[in-house]
Amino acid sequence: MRQIQNQACPEWAPERITGLNALPRVRLNFLPTPLAEMKRLSERLGGPRIFIKRDDLTGPALGGNKTRKLEFLLGEALHQGSDTVVTGGALQSNHCRQTAAAAAAAGLECHLALGGEAPDHPTGNLLLDDLLGARVHWCGRYNQGELIPDIDAGLRASGRRPYLIPYGGSNGVGALGFVAAMTEVREQLERLNLKIDCLVTPSSSGGTQAGMAVGADLNGLETKVLGVAIDRGEPGWPPYETEMAVIANQAAARLGLERKYTADHFRVRYDYLGGGYGVVGPLEKEAIRLAASCEGVLLDPVYSGRAMGALIDLIRRREFSRADTVLFWHTGGLPALFQYSRELA
Repeated sequence: MRQIQNQACPEWAPERITGLNALPRVRLNFLPTPLAEMKRLSERLGGPRIFIKRDDLTGPALGGNKTRKLEFLLGEALHQGSDTVVTGGALQSNHCRQTAAAAAAAGLECHLALGGEAPDHPTGNLLLDDLLGARVHWCGRYNQGELIPDIDAGLRASGRRPYLIPYGGSNGVGALGFVAAMTEVREQLERLNLKIDCLVTPSSSGGTQAGMAVGADLNGLETKVLGVAIDRGEPGWPPYETEMAVIANQAAARLGLERKYTADHFRVRYDYLGGGYGVVGPLEKEAIRLAASCEGVLLDPVYSGRAMGALIDLIRRREFSRADTVLFWHTGGLPALFQYSRELA
């Protein structure tokens, strides 16, 4: 699967975005992912109409939204002649697990800068990192890829040609995956003759929501995109909206677009941070159990569980009416369920 493809996939490719199809890309995913209605959950909550975009079913290594970004990131890596990719994240990083899978499929060596220390028995995403052949560099208190430059320097000194992927795959190149995803959604909505009032997604490193904003504009979608903050509530940290604007402008520039984005273009809710990143509380527990028992859909405890918990609360607070139609974007992360078995049991 080391092939770089620049041609559009005829069933769903973004034909309106000519610049997108000219960029290097590695086809990794099974697309389009399903868009399904959650009728029983909607009935349980008393409305609104709820649909779910199943990016937990993208394919590689139990799926997830990051492989959309990785199609373009690894495409650029191969185009530049790289033989190695380097990225980082928390010990149970979904992004790192998906990068390891994508690198294996593309024939690239993968190095991961993970926060924490090596456990006695790897579980969840960490177990999959090992099975996928990734080489882990333990970084202690640094869990957002802060030591990637040091790893890069060592690899270059040994003769490797590394390509650096930022935390979460969130830059202008990675965001292109969600520019393309919004064309996929537009085509699905047109086939269903459906209009979405609001799209709800977890937001962390910002690349997913930034790409959605650019893609919604290019496809003429008037849908509001609402991000649910997964972390970034600490004093002194820059707000997500500022970083999303930077990423969106980078993606737009890659496509030769003149539109400029500012922080005001993005909507993020910060009131569902609970105990912090990776801390499972009542909000996440209820959301995971409701989605599972009503729809047979599994959510992860860190991202989609928190975002669904926020959506459920917003519905109960009547910030959505019965007449609204909401699309929830499932970003994957299911291996983490097993890491949180004690909290969820």
